[in-house]
Amino acid sequence: MGESCYLGGCLCGAVRYQVSGTVSDPCFCHCLSCRRATGVPMVPWGTFARASFRLTRGALAEYRSSPAVTRGFCAVCGTSLTYRNEARAAEIDVTLATLDDPTLLAPQMHLWIGERLPWVSINDGRPQFTAGTCGGPV
Repeated sequence: MGESCYLGGCLCGAVRYQVSGTVSDPCFCHCLSCRRATGVPMVPWGTFARASFRLTRGALAEYRSSPAVTRGFCAVCGTSLTYRNEARAAEIDVTLATLDDPTLLAPQMHLWIGERLPWVSINDGRPQFTAGTCGGPV
């Protein structure tokens, strides 16, 4: 069986990417930083090996949202595409909703629900973690 390969890109098409391999920790993130970076109440992310991610069109604009975190987005339309944390230098997170077929990878958990907006109700049966997965489910 071959390695999984996923294609995706931004709203306007200026940035296209390919990522392959196994996704780990597909999740919904409810943290304040992700919400502000994207303008939505939670962001679906999937973690891949950084070496398996490549741009096939355009370039990522980047913003350092905290000392160890760099977020990648399209400079033309603003679509949030990637997240890199220096503590996980060999990994890159990709916004799952920007995949050409976002039905291929479903989030399996909710992270940072300690920062969840009070008007967001989570009743999908997925595990929920107050912070990252290290703190254990709530």
